[in-house]
Amino acid sequence: MDNKYIKSFIGDFSGGGKIIYLTDALLIAIALYFIIKYFFSAFSGVQTERPFQFIFKLFVFALIINFSYTICFCIINFTNLISSSLQELGKDVVHSNISFAELINKLNNKISISASENFDLFSFDGMIKTLASIGLLSLLLNYSVRYVLIMFFIISSPLAFLSLINYSTNWIFKAWFKSLFSLLVIQVFLPLIFIVIFSIDMNNKILFVGSIYTMTKINDYVRELFGGISSDFSHNLQSQFLRR
Repeated sequence: MDNKYIKSFIGDFSGGGKIIYLTDALLIAIALYFIIKYFFSAFSGVQTERPFQFIFKLFVFALIINFSYTICFCIINFTNLISSSLQELGKDVVHSNISFAELINKLNNKISISASENFDLFSFDGMIKTLASIGLLSLLLNYSVRYVLIMFFIISSPLAFLSLINYSTNWIFKAWFKSLFSLLVIQVFLPLIFIVIFSIDMNNKILFVGSIYTMTKINDYVRELFGGISSDFSHNLQSQFLRR
């Protein structure tokens, strides 16, 4: 969150940020709409929400909206804490660092191509190396998309919390929360997958490729369990082509 452009949108923990200002303006507009509606209800006889109840709800949501980024950062820090704890646990179990860097290092040691080798794409080793390379590229794209999506959902969090103020728009918050949760829970599952990967036979190249494939599909598995949005780059690209 050190990017100056992102800070211009979200501000800092002391407040501010363009999105917060926009959401506060919308909150004021909702309050004005309620005042006008309440005034005319005296003539039309239409029942409206009680003023005290509305003011209390407005005050609560104003606090939540202005501290929405703090809430999001606390959730992310809690997720990081769980993930780090699982990484330390995995390190004690498999006696190896639980990280992408370590996985790539082990992959390079097992399926690297030396300068003296004649690379044959249609040989067994050639296909294994090609699949591993494609899998690593897919992983890079998937987790880049995941990072961008998490940033987007954090930036839009004030608007998501604002949608809770009305029953007809609270589905926006539910969709927002489900999507953000599905993206963050992946970070908890990753160390567990790493522990399984580093526990298997490292000499089996097929298992290595299978482990990469599993990591590229983890977002789909999480989405099937909890719902949410997909950060699978290849899946999203394929969906766009199918729509056409």
